[in-house]
Amino acid sequence: MTKKIKVATPIVEMDGDEMTRIMWQMVKDNLLLPYLDMDVDYYDLGLEKRDETDDQVTIDAANATMEYKVAVKCATITPNAARVKEYNLKKQWPSPNGTIRGILDGTVFRAPILVENIKPSVRNWTKPIHIGRHAYGDVYKNTEMKVTVPGVAELVFTPSDGSEPIRKKIQEFKSPGVLQGIHNLDNSIKSFAISCFTYALDQKIDLWFSTKDTISKTYDAEFKAIFEEEYEVNWKDKFEAAGIEYFFTLIDDAVARVMKSEGGMLWACKNYDGDVMSDMLASAYGSLAMMTSVLVSPHGYFEYEAAHGTVQKHYYKHLAGEKTSTNSMALIFAWTGGLKKRAELDGTPDVASFAQKIEDAAIETVESGILTGDLMRVADPDPKNRQVYTEDFIDHIRKILETRL
Repeated sequence: MTKKIKVATPIVEMDGDEMTRIMWQMVKDNLLLPYLDMDVDYYDLGLEKRDETDDQVTIDAANATMEYKVAVKCATITPNAARVKEYNLKKQWPSPNGTIRGILDGTVFRAPILVENIKPSVRNWTKPIHIGRHAYGDVYKNTEMKVTVPGVAELVFTPSDGSEPIRKKIQEFKSPGVLQGIHNLDNSIKSFAISCFTYALDQKIDLWFSTKDTISKTYDAEFKAIFEEEYEVNWKDKFEAAGIEYFFTLIDDAVARVMKSEGGMLWACKNYDGDVMSDMLASAYGSLAMMTSVLVSPHGYFEYEAAHGTVQKHYYKHLAGEKTSTNSMALIFAWTGGLKKRAELDGTPDVASFAQKIEDAAIETVESGILTGDLMRVADPDPKNRQVYTEDFIDHIRKILETRL
């Protein structure tokens, strides 16, 4: 191939941390830059740069996504106390994903990358289960307190119009304990609903939504009410015409139903539920590194990312000069997802076709028995299966890609 394919509009690139940062560069060097004439608006979201800029770089990256509409993101560290010490940070910076989601007002959708030789742990799942995670509030934007002496805890709301504060007793503490306050916003919940209905209609799949409104009669019930109103007013006729349905049930019932289903639906969850259930689905379908992830904003912004973490243990091995066998599939599909969306917005089918060829080459690699360590443990037994190192896996994808160009 002599002439590179032109990507008409820049893509926002957000670099990351540890082993995924190493693989991110490998993917660019081997699968993208040799074939694409592509400009990127680059932001280093590595932990050191976030600390150096007081996390301004994360905000800048989100703002750039609103300008260019499409972004791709590597996995990043959300530091805990141990990471603060390890990296000598100024403070325990918040989750970059949470910051970006809040600015873009988006919903995270995840779906498994299906391959023939890796069967789901739940044997009746024959179709991908897409999961939509609300991107705002709950425990990710909470206020917490440790209680050490006896006293009364209250929930207090002070209206801005000068009227009397509203007070509700939470608990009378007679011994030590903990407190947590969470919130959400009606307009964020509505944006979540719109994103979910849009995605389900685009994919032509049923939409399931689940909360626990029987217990949380105000907080969770607000989610249910907003979803129902949005569906009845704006989506019911469209869903019926497409032959798909909107279905609400309690979160515990949804879990039970999902386990018995064949898949093939979008499961919309509140923030914490979606965080937990997306990892469950990823593991059941084979690997966290075999899960696509896209943040969709109702305002028309898209951010594609790896669904997994930074693979810390493999990074330490890499630093020690040891070989690793780390799965790069989710990182690859973050880039191809971003390229496909860029191509859709720009009207450049050759870019979309190239991205599809990368995905096809990656799937063919896995189905041919060329596997990383995590996939070796879950793939169907076959004499042709062979575990390869990180760089060899990417190189094999490149060789197949070359035959398709």
